[in-house]
Amino acid sequence: MHVLYVIQSKKDFTFYIGITPNMQNRLDMHNRGKVFSTRRKIPWELVYCEVYKSKTDAVDREQKLKNHGTAWYKLKERIKNSISSREQS
Repeated sequence: MHVLYVIQSKKDFTFYIGITPNMQNRLDMHNRGKVFSTRRKIPWELVYCEVYKSKTDAVDREQKLKNHGTAWYKLKERIKNSISSREQS
């Protein structure tokens, strides 16, 4: 299984979107500073995830969300009560 995930920084409320086969391990890596692109914004919290059987499907969805187009705005609206009110895109 492949997990598409969205985490939010508790430091500056920005988001990071990624995919992983092991969600708990990946979140731990983000919060231990083992991921270069997120280590300056620790701590992170998981705000959303989707599970896919196909890695290709997970990657396609990740790219749609990372483009910050309609898919990203629809998702943010759907999970608005799960993200910080001070969020930034």
